[in-house]
Amino acid sequence: MKDADGLLDNTIMMKRIPHIASAFFMAAVMLLGSGCQGSLSDKPPVHLNQNMDFQERFDAQEANTFFADGRAMRAPVRGTVARGYLKDDTALWTGRDASGDFVDKNPLTVDMALLERGREKYEIYCSVCHGLAGDGQGIIMTGGYGYVPAPTYHSDMLRAQPDGYIYDALTWGVRSMPGYGTQVKVEDRWAIVAYTRALQRSQAASVNDVPESER
Repeated sequence: MKDADGLLDNTIMMKRIPHIASAFFMAAVMLLGSGCQGSLSDKPPVHLNQNMDFQERFDAQEANTFFADGRAMRAPVRGTVARGYLKDDTALWTGRDASGDFVDKNPLTVDMALLERGREKYEIYCSVCHGLAGDGQGIIMTGGYGYVPAPTYHSDMLRAQPDGYIYDALTWGVRSMPGYGTQVKVEDRWAIVAYTRALQRSQAASVNDVPESER
């Protein structure tokens, strides 16, 4: 019985040794850490992920002796176009046809999804000047800030303009209005054009424009 008890005790001790060793190790680490707290060192900090901190690359404007001109930053290869930016659809990208005239109709399919997208972007970029109704009474115009008055979309002149004209004005600006070509992507600009047309129609609609089921 004594031998069996001794064997059982030894087995229990063997199982406890890893836990005891782990406890001593953690205590040593904590003791070491507390001893170093607040101390200064002239050695560089430890980098656990070396390949992310020290990449074999060139920073912007850095010199590179590999090339004859000594520049690390390289221009795109001549004749190449970034994926998704091949401007082969003239009407979509410029709002003009092959002869250079403004296109009459929006090249995108005008549906509720496009109109909702146009409303969202219009209220962000356009409504502050042109107003939520497109009447030129946005907060910038009515707040007494001294800006040149924004035109209303409900004038006969703007109603008669083709869709490409509105797209062009939105892209490049017109008179005192700045262009938004660098801020609003192409599809969103056409969505704004579609929503602008919806605003124009809403302000000149008749009962015949309302579906019979909703009159």
